[in-house]
Amino acid sequence: MRDSFFVVGEGVLEFDGRGEATTRQPSTAEELRRFRFSRLGPKGPRTDEETRVALATAITANVPQPDSADPAVPAGFTYLGQFVDHDLTMDRTESQLGQDVNIDELTQGRSPALDLDSVYGRGPRDKDDQAFYAQDGVKLKVGTTTPVPFPDEGTNVPFEGFDLPRRGGTAGTAADRRLPLIPDARNDENLVVAQTHLAFIRFHNRVVDELALTGLTGERLFRAAKELVVRHYQWMLKTDHLPRIIDPAIVDDVFTNGRRFFEVPGRCRDHSPTMPIEFSVASYRFGHSQVRGVYEWNRVFRTRGPVRAPASLFQLFTFTGVSGNFDPASALPADLDDVARGDIFTLPSNWIADFRRLYDFTEAGRDDLAAPAEFDGGNVTKRIDTLLVDPLTQLPAGTFGGRGTQFREIERNLAFRNLTRASMMELATGQQIAELFEVEPLTAEEILVGNGGAVLEGLSEEQRAQLVAATPLWFYVLREAEVGNGLMGPVGGRITAEVFHRAMEGSRISIVRSPYWRPTLGPDSSTFRMVDLLLFAFEGKADLLNPLGDPVS
Repeated sequence: MRDSFFVVGEGVLEFDGRGEATTRQPSTAEELRRFRFSRLGPKGPRTDEETRVALATAITANVPQPDSADPAVPAGFTYLGQFVDHDLTMDRTESQLGQDVNIDELTQGRSPALDLDSVYGRGPRDKDDQAFYAQDGVKLKVGTTTPVPFPDEGTNVPFEGFDLPRRGGTAGTAADRRLPLIPDARNDENLVVAQTHLAFIRFHNRVVDELALTGLTGERLFRAAKELVVRHYQWMLKTDHLPRIIDPAIVDDVFTNGRRFFEVPGRCRDHSPTMPIEFSVASYRFGHSQVRGVYEWNRVFRTRGPVRAPASLFQLFTFTGVSGNFDPASALPADLDDVARGDIFTLPSNWIADFRRLYDFTEAGRDDLAAPAEFDGGNVTKRIDTLLVDPLTQLPAGTFGGRGTQFREIERNLAFRNLTRASMMELATGQQIAELFEVEPLTAEEILVGNGGAVLEGLSEEQRAQLVAATPLWFYVLREAEVGNGLMGPVGGRITAEVFHRAMEGSRISIVRSPYWRPTLGPDSSTFRMVDLLLFAFEGKADLLNPLGDPVS
């Protein structure tokens, strides 16, 4: 969880452990190097803590939340969204403070871009980031799982290439040894994101193998592979990811006619993109509402498995190196806060993902890779709305950098954290952005009642009136999607689509600046979906997409 934001034209907004915000002017060197945020709309009013607590309590009330429907969205897209967020917000200049960096590298490193720098870092020629690469300096490293006897001999073996690479060794603490050897450690905060990151590593390595057949070697091979990977990634986001979360008409308008509000071409003096805080702190936190409390994970952790329980959200934090400790005996958030707990240092073999349960491969005509029928077709995301599942009231401290610190229990509540951060940054309200975008704002009834989402009975009349007049942008975006059948609309959808467009435009490798490029690794020249990426990465083989296999009975 970011503790400071350099907002162009305002300075550095910093937050202390007590929730207080201050603004200071950066030094010249710092201004050159800091990851740059911007403000799309005007400043908005702050929300008092009592209202934030009441609203967060309503959002995380333990009530049934509908699944996505018409169409249902496979559960893996929730965590693909988180993976993408980390790609957008990775700051490659952080470890270069005090070092000599050319202006081109500096500008690119401090800018939001959809270029997979969370996977590639600064490349195999960088003296620090060489650690992420195999000995050939072209492929990326992978890790090996730890054999465990539960539930059978099928999991009591190591699986090479099915965990992230990890620091390992014998030096340092147990937590140090578990840390992932990847450019952005945030991608090991939960197991679905970690396995998603691993899939991108395997995708790159498979592309390398294919391009090596053309005779390319060394740096030329690496650059060609990265370019092909990034272009296919951007195409997948534009055509597969975004239309599942945003009204497709908005996505089509932005990518056909261009941006209307954010860093509009001809009006923007700086060629280097920024990231609006309205996106980072509000609209792109829509994915928190998609999270399920439990997941059908593999043949071991499923409703009808030997433990007769699917994987809980808590377990998906447990079996990571950043938020967890790989210890199956962990049962409470405080257990995960204990960084020395446990004696396993890579992913246990029984926790390897079955990707058939996270994505729908029948979309690619692979009925042989359909999710097992025992749970009626697989996991789907929760609908984008104003409800978050109850486990998100109990975040492990490792997910927000709180290990080893003191904090109030309410600060484990993700909804409270989102509302608090937005308030401290004086984020524009939903009504202010609707006015800026010249769209009809939500009505009072839509804000207060919604469509099967958060019930606001715990708010006083005064708080309800305040909410209608000045709705926190994150809540507004979720309510807007809730009344729009689970798709982000003219406020949240427009912010998100325009930021994606700008981030692709500003990337060194860009399908926006190469409008005639078409994918070559999918079924045809206009199609490349997340399932196509996974099929290519795992060679289209069931025993790689689901290495633990299916249960005998």
